[in-house]
Amino acid sequence: MERSSALANLATNLLVCLAICSYIISISSAQTSTNTQFIRTSCSKTTYPRLCYTSLSSHANLIQTSPKLLTSTALNVTLDKARSTSAMMVRLSRVQGMKPREVGAMQDCVEELSSSVDELRRSIHEMGQIKRSSNFGLIMNDVQTWVSAALTDENTCSDGFTGSTMNGNTKTVVRNEILTIAHLTSNALALINRYAELQG
Repeated sequence: MERSSALANLATNLLVCLAICSYIISISSAQTSTNTQFIRTSCSKTTYPRLCYTSLSSHANLIQTSPKLLTSTALNVTLDKARSTSAMMVRLSRVQGMKPREVGAMQDCVEELSSSVDELRRSIHEMGQIKRSSNFGLIMNDVQTWVSAALTDENTCSDGFTGSTMNGNTKTVVRNEILTIAHLTSNALALINRYAELQG
C-alpha cells in the first residue's frame, strides 16, 4: 500500500510538473509571438520592411516590445554589417590587376565606410545617453544627424561603382554589399524617427 501510495504521489507530482512546464512554455511562446509581431508591425513603416524584419526578428526576445531597444538593436545590426563590409572592402582594395579607376573607387569607398562605421558608433553611444539625460530631443537630433551622415557616406560609396568602366564582378559584389548597409541604415533611421515621434 505504501509503495502504491508513493507511486501515486510521484505520478501526481509529475503531472503537476508537466502542467506547469506546459504553461510556462505556452506563455513564453505567446511572448515571443507578441515580440515578433511588434517587430513586423514596426518594420512595416520602413522603406525595406522585409530586410528590416529578417535582420531584427532573431533579436525578438531582447527587443520585446520596446521602441528604444528596437532602434538600438537596428543600429547595432547595421554597425556589425558596416564593419564586416568595410573589412571586405579593405581586402578587395588590395587585389592585384584592378584598373586605376577601380582602385580609386575602392579606396574612396573604404574611407567612406570607415566614416560610416564611426558615425553609427557615435549614434549608438548617443542612444545610450538617453537614460542619463533629460534632454531627449537634443539627443535624438544628434542620433538622427549621425545616422543620416552614415547613409550619405554609404550612398557616395555606392555611386563610385556606377558606369561601364568598372569590372562587372567587382561592381556587383561591392554594390550589393553597400546597398544592404544603406538599406539597413535607412531602416534604422526610419525606426529612430518613429521612436522620436512616439516620445516627443
